[in-house]
Formats: sequence, C-alpha cells, structure tokens
Amino acid sequence: MGQKKSIVIVGGGITGLSAAYYLQKTATEQGLSLEIKLVEASDRLGGKIKTMKRDGFTIEQGPDSLLARKVPAVKLVEELGLQDQVIRNATGQSYILLKNKLHKMPTGTFMGVPKEIRPLFSSNLISEKGKLRAIGERFVPKGKQEDQSLGEFFRRRFGNELVVNQIEALLSGIHSGDINQMSLKATYPLFYELEQKYGSVMKGLRKTMPAPAKKNKANASGAFFSFKDGLETLVHALHEKLDEDTVKLETAVDHIEKKAHGYNMLLSNGSVLQADAVIMATPHFTVPKMFSQYDFFKPFKDIPSVSTANVVLAFDQSAIKRDIDGTGFLVTRNSDFRITACTWTHKKWPSTAPEGKILLRCYVGKPGDEEIVDLSDEEITDIVLKDLKKTMKLKAAPEFRVITRWKDGRPQYTVGHLERLAEIRSKAEEHIPGVFLAGCSYDGAGIPDCIEQGEKAVQDVLEFLKMA
Repeated sequence: MGQKKSIVIVGGGITGLSAAYYLQKTATEQGLSLEIKLVEASDRLGGKIKTMKRDGFTIEQGPDSLLARKVPAVKLVEELGLQDQVIRNATGQSYILLKNKLHKMPTGTFMGVPKEIRPLFSSNLISEKGKLRAIGERFVPKGKQEDQSLGEFFRRRFGNELVVNQIEALLSGIHSGDINQMSLKATYPLFYELEQKYGSVMKGLRKTMPAPAKKNKANASGAFFSFKDGLETLVHALHEKLDEDTVKLETAVDHIEKKAHGYNMLLSNGSVLQADAVIMATPHFTVPKMFSQYDFFKPFKDIPSVSTANVVLAFDQSAIKRDIDGTGFLVTRNSDFRITACTWTHKKWPSTAPEGKILLRCYVGKPGDEEIVDLSDEEITDIVLKDLKKTMKLKAAPEFRVITRWKDGRPQYTVGHLERLAEIRSKAEEHIPGVFLAGCSYDGAGIPDCIEQGEKAVQDVLEFLKMA
C-alpha cells in the first residue's frame, strides 16, 4: 500500500466514529498512508447518543448506558482512558406491569427466559396452568427450523402465557419491536443454539450461565455503566482523538458513483470526494438513494424501522405521594398503557438528579402505536402522565419535560434478515468492491455491537486495500 489511500466514512454515529478512530489508530501504529474523512449530514456527532444538561440534571435523550459484559465497549473505554469517569448503575427492584399491577421481575431468568424452576413456581405473572406448561419446556422436542420469529420459538417451547406476560415485555421493550416478526437467528441465536445442543433452553441456560455469586447488597454494582457527565462523553472522547480535518458536519452524501479506480462521492454542498474505499455507517434506508443505479440495495426499503420517543419528566420529591421502591418497570403488550416502559432514573443513576428531585424517563412508540410519536409535546405528556398516575400518586405537574423523537430509529431484524443481508453484501462485493456496510441496521443494534462493527469494517477496508 505505497501511495496514499483515501477512505470515506458516511455517518457520524457511534459506528462511524469508532471506524474513524480505529482507522486512524491502525494507520499510526502500522505507518500506513491513509486519508480519512467522516461525513455527517446533521450538525452533530453521536447519532442516538445525546446527553443534555439542565437545572442540575443529566438527561439522556437516547440510550442511557452500556452493558458491562460487552467487550468492544469496555475495550474502547479503556483505550480512550475514560475509566476514571465510569459510573455503574445502582441495582434495585424492577417490575413488569401486567393488567395495571406491578409485579416484581422474576428471578432466575435470562432476558425474561426462565432458567430455574423454583422462581417460576413462585411467580405471580402466570397462572398455575401456565407454569406447568412453561416447566414442560424441558420435554419439548428440538425444532428443525433454523430461522423463525422469537414469538414462534418461545411459544413452542414455553407456551403462550409466559411469552405474553413475561418474555415479550423484555424482548419487545429492548428492541421496540414485535417478537412475532423478529428473527431468532439475527437477534438471539443463543436460544436456538441452546435448544439444539441441550434439547432444552432452560437446561442450556442452567449449564452455561451458573447462578451469580451472592454480593453484599450495599456494594452491589449493576450490569450497566455510563459516565459522570453522561453517555455523550464517549462521543466527545472519540472526536477529540481524530485529526482536526477528519470530520465534515452538515454534509450529506447525495450520490456515490463507481469509477475505474475507487468512487466519486457527490456531497450536498456540491463538492466531490474521491474514495478508494467507503464505510457506509448510515441507516439501511438511506443507502438505496446514494447507490440509486444498483437494484440490489432495493430490499433495504422493505426493512421496517420503528419510530419511538422518550419522555423525560423532572419533579420535586414532594410531587410524588406514593413512590415505588425500584428502578423501573416494563409494560406487557396486552396492557392498555401506551407507555412501553418507565425508568426511575434518579434511582438507577443517582448522580443524574439533584438532591430532593425525581427524574423519570418513559418510552412511547411500538409497532401498531407509532403515530403517538407524531403527537405534540403536550399530547404525549398528557398520555404519559395519565399512565403514570395508574401506578404512582402524582400531586403536582412536572417541573419540566424533555421529549426526544427518533423517527424510524429502531431497525427491525425480521425473519430472514441474515440471509437477505448476506445476499446484498455478496452483490455489493461483486459490483462495488471496497464499499462496506456497518451499523445498527445490520449486525446488532446496541452500542457495543456498533463499536464492534466499526472496528470490523476497518479490518475489511484494510484487507481490501492491501489486495486492490
């Protein structure tokens, strides 16, 4: 790789930023001659990671934390030297709201899926008949169909009642999706692998996930982490590591054209960027327009994305007469609530609210109820407060609210996702070699997944340029 090679990253969310960081780092370490550009259509970096400071509160308008067991995020935090700014979530009781009543989140589960029999017997979420059906999972034969919906898989193994009253609340809550459409292979292949290897998901979970050691409750640290100044700390740290002229904000890519060697990228400001390789770190539905001359990207137009909003409400402590001992609750999809979950942020992340104040974060928007996201701030707030009053006694209006809408913000990995993606990538490799797809639309939607995809895209680009 003698002469200088130009690499353009399209999209300045966490995937694109991670790719730019790892490209620059590798180039420095290996003495590679690379020109790296990152173009972002909006006026800021970070994508859905967005932290606001207001009246002493730290408010997350997108995701609020990272999973501590996910290696790519932890590794990046260490590389950036951010360990001294890390905070862990306070552990506490969480709940599932079923038929207007809060039930303690069952113990002995993984992602809502039971791994132990005893806690299942003592659960108030399902009937005796439902418990017997769920326990019978150990005797349900292995399935032969690899990809199927999560709903179909779990109903066959555990019965409908446990799925509706417990599993669906967690999995749909995490992905803002419909588990009857979501791909098992693309979202939770682990459960299929456990079924195939052990003949039972419960048995497999017990074998592979032993009970955690008992911790001193006072010193218990949660499974999630963030930063003292909010999650956007990660975005700023990545940006600061990049060379000064790397990032172009408020610059969209209108069209990408293949040339004899590399690509010409027509930008919204009328200029053209030349690239030897391109990392597409934008949502899937933006790709067909940039490569309008290629039909093989058209299936991306049919991949659904769910619109959601999160609603942050700040109160004085005196405004809540009946408080709840815990960190939040998820809502079952058979409920008449329109909120899908509520986090008592001031308890989960005590440093986010001033002394004597309460910070609640509620979520709205799900398949079948996406129009709520288009309502006015006042209408959304009224809906959220009406739901909250069913579980808490609110004596006063919130001091302020922050509503953040994410239109088409949650890509859905429906059944057949991995096969469709593999076919599109195969055709891209044939027709537009040197163009790589990465980000939440493809191989995992969580922040650690996106970081990992950014890093992998760097390896793919360097391997391509070595061969080109």
